[in-house]
Parts: sequence; structure tokens; C-alpha cells
Amino acid sequence: MFLLLKMSNIKALTIIIISLMSCSCSKNNVGSKKMNITAKEILGNNNYPAISYGGYRKATRDFQPTVDEIKEDLEILSAIGYRILRTYNVHFAHSSNLLKAIDELKVEKKDFEMYVMLGIWIDCKDAWTPNPDHKQEDVQKNTLEVNEAVRLANKYPEIVKILAVGNEAMVHWATTYFVEPKVILKWVNYLQHLKSSNKLDKDIWITSSDNFASWGGGDKVYHKKELNELIRAVDYISVHTYPFHDTYYNPGFWTGVKVEAHTSNDDRIKKAILRSSDYAINQFESVKKYVQSLGITKPIHVGETGWATISSDYYGQNGTRAADEYKQFLYYNNMMNYGRKNNISIFYFSAFDEPWKDFNNPNGSENHFGLFTVDGKAKYVMWENVKKGLFNGIGRNNKEVIKTYSGDRKNMMIDVLTPNKINK
Repeated sequence: MFLLLKMSNIKALTIIIISLMSCSCSKNNVGSKKMNITAKEILGNNNYPAISYGGYRKATRDFQPTVDEIKEDLEILSAIGYRILRTYNVHFAHSSNLLKAIDELKVEKKDFEMYVMLGIWIDCKDAWTPNPDHKQEDVQKNTLEVNEAVRLANKYPEIVKILAVGNEAMVHWATTYFVEPKVILKWVNYLQHLKSSNKLDKDIWITSSDNFASWGGGDKVYHKKELNELIRAVDYISVHTYPFHDTYYNPGFWTGVKVEAHTSNDDRIKKAILRSSDYAINQFESVKKYVQSLGITKPIHVGETGWATISSDYYGQNGTRAADEYKQFLYYNNMMNYGRKNNISIFYFSAFDEPWKDFNNPNGSENHFGLFTVDGKAKYVMWENVKKGLFNGIGRNNKEVIKTYSGDRKNMMIDVLTPNKINK
């Protein structure tokens, strides 16, 4: 009897050990999967929402956000489920500080998960001068940017999953710095070569993040041999679309619609934003159509789209009347729903207001595309998350996230302007 019990105990112990080993292996596989997850797996995956992030809190980029400041922002974004961040200008400390902040948070919080699309800024020769040379590139500066991006990607391979060559670098309205597609193609091919020669993670995805027209979805002036080669060379296409800006530059969809006399202001606003969302989706689809016309199958995602909430320029009281928190709320929800339904990543622009973008005009629209104000208040689109308590104990400058307008919707709606009617 004693022998049988002993054998039984040994058998039971063996089962327990095997079970524990199995459990341990399972946990290791989960950890390994988290470490080795690829761009292919997270882009278009609804479990990995994406957003454009800049952590600048001053009216100049002379003040780079610190690792601790970025950690505050990451806690806020993580609390509402964001798992992929897009940033650019890798030669600034912002990019390296961001990666360091993520790396430290992963150690401090075992469940923390965040990945980065690292943007490489590309300039033409003599960019930002009165006489930019768009036929040539600034080789020295661009080389430094590319090399720094490669260094950071190799230092943080578990975080950096995408490298984007250029930010709106090919679109012709970027008159101070744009380059021809051949320049972007050169650097994309270079990075792809590094991948194939094991000098860069083979699973990192290479793209360029640019306006829909630059990807062939607009004017035929962009339909060049080098663009077609670029489309073949990238791992996926990152498209920018901004109906907000086109309420001024191409306002037909915004104000060129007859309004019935009985239509309420709220209904007019909702319909205007629906047209805006459709406008953005049509631009996205136009790129897809052009790519398909080349006989190419390639993933396509939205690298930027967004809606400003304040404007003293073209989009405010004396302009198209597009900027306010209510319209941002409507546009954000429309676009996020489209992305979720179609498994398209939308890097919404942007996480926080950044006052450096139009430093001479604090109320300029470029400063106010964030879902959160520069002092960390949640705009209307984020009010529900405040109500749910998702930001309890976290915030910017050690101040907990609260709602704009003190959470008073009626006061918020006072600043909401109805698009002008047209006479027909």
C-alpha cells in the first residue's frame, strides 16, 4: 500500500511538473510573441489602435520633451488603448526619448505595450530657403536622418516596427522642401537592402508617409515611373488626407451643398462632417484604385488625418467655420468606425496640441489638432473616457486629466459654428 501511494505521488508530481513546464512554456510563448510581433500583425489590427504623437509642450522645439514628460503622455494614451505611435524628425531628442520612455515603462509595468512608426524627415537641396532645389536632395542632412533612424531601430527592435521615409515629402504644396519620388525611392531601397543583408530587422516595414495625391490618387502630374517603382518597393502605403484643410482649399463638399430651410443647425453640422469623412475615404480609395491600376497588391493605411478645434485663420469664425471640439468629435468617430470596419489602421492626428507649429499665432489651427490640450485637458471627443475613470491618477504635469469646458456641454456648444449656407 505504501509503495502504491509512493508511486502514485511520483506520478502526481510528474503530472504537476509537466503541467508547470507547459504553463511556463505557454507564458514564454506569449512573451516571445509580444517581443517579436511585427508590423504586418499590428497594422490593420483593431487591437492595436494608432495615433500620431508629438510631446512638445512649448512654443518652440528648442525645449525637447523629457523622458518623464513623455512617460506621462504614454500613460494617458495607453489608458485609452493606443498601442502604436507615429512620430518624425529622428535627429531631435524627442524620438530617442520616446523610445527610452517606452523601454522603461515596459520594465516598470509588465503589461505595458507600445510600438512606434519612426519618421525620417527628408528635405530637398536648399530647403527652407527662398530658392529650394526640388530636383536634388539635401544629401548630408537626409543621410544623418536615415542613419539615426537605423540606429534607433536596431537599438529598440522590439519597439520600432515601421520606418517612414519622408513626411509629406513628395507633395508639391510643400513648396519649401519637397523632393521627387526618386529621392524617396533611393532611401526606401537602401533600407530594404539593410533588411535583406541582416543589418536591419527583416520584419520591420518600410514606407513613406505622404499626401494622397503623392501616391497617385490625385493629379496625373504625380504619375511618374519613379512613383510606380516606389509603390512596388515599400512594404505598405501610408496615406494622408485632410478634409479639414480642404474646407478652405476645395470647399465644394463643405459649403457647396443646398440646405433646406427646415434643416436644423445640428443636422447641417452632422451632414457636413459626414461629407468630410466621405471626402477623406474617397481620397484613400483613389490611392487604392491607382495602385490596383498598376497591377500591384499592397497594404494601404491612413498615416494622418485629423480635425482642429480652434482656428483664428481660414477655418474659424471668419473662414469656413470648421474648427471646434464638436466637429472633431464627429469626424474622429466617423473615421475610426471606417477604419475598424475595414481593418485599416488610422494614425489619427494627433494626440496632443503642439504650440510650436504656429508659434506666432497661438490660436492658429495647426496648434490645435490634439485630442488633448497642451495642458492635458481632454477635449469633447475624450469626455466619455474621463467619465469612465480611465485617467484616474494620471495626467500632464502631475495634474489629473479633466474635461475641457469643465465638462459643461452647453458651454462647449456655444463655440460650435454652423457652416455657412449657399444661395441657390
